[in-house]
Amino acid sequence: MGSYLVIGMGRFGSAVATELYQMKNDVLVVDKLEEKVSNIINLVTNAIIGDTKDESVLISLDIPSFDCVIIATATAIEDSVLTAIMLKEMGAKMIVCKAQNEWHEKILVQLGVDKVIRPEYITGKRVAHSLSQKNIIEQLELSPEYSIIELTTPTHWINKSIGTSDLRKKYGITLLAIRSAKTDELSLSINEGTILYEGDILTLIGPKENLDRING
Repeated sequence: MGSYLVIGMGRFGSAVATELYQMKNDVLVVDKLEEKVSNIINLVTNAIIGDTKDESVLISLDIPSFDCVIIATATAIEDSVLTAIMLKEMGAKMIVCKAQNEWHEKILVQLGVDKVIRPEYITGKRVAHSLSQKNIIEQLELSPEYSIIELTTPTHWINKSIGTSDLRKKYGITLLAIRSAKTDELSLSINEGTILYEGDILTLIGPKENLDRING
């Protein structure tokens, strides 16, 4: 069981936080908006209202005690950059940060962030992936046990629904998002009837050993 701090309760941050908690991890979330904290407080270990640009807020959280800190906000670039700087100074073991664009990503890399996520930057990877043996496009380690991966739809899932593929029961993983091969649009509205098509890019979270089974 790991210990995670997730900053920012947008769709991405909320999905990662709740899934990590369902996997029996300790998950503390922070957001400056009371409404977002109220919506998730019963779905994680603990949730607090706070602005992580305020150094005193981060100090109070005992940053070195977490296995991984995930900065899930990207709309205000200066906010995530400032938060990343302070986390590094406070001795964070691992920092994962969502980036808004290439410039934002470069800054975060220069700051020493361990992993930068750009969910929208995947179009060019489709071509590269078609030349490889694996479906996996990108992999993000959240801990020694858990990962988030992006991959094109495996052959055995093509033209099947989420319910038919039985991702949760059979593989113990959760589908966070789908980028359509037909429209290049990213969808977070996923249900049991959602159909997976050839070339779609899927974002999945789960135990590494379970994710490895997908291509097996």
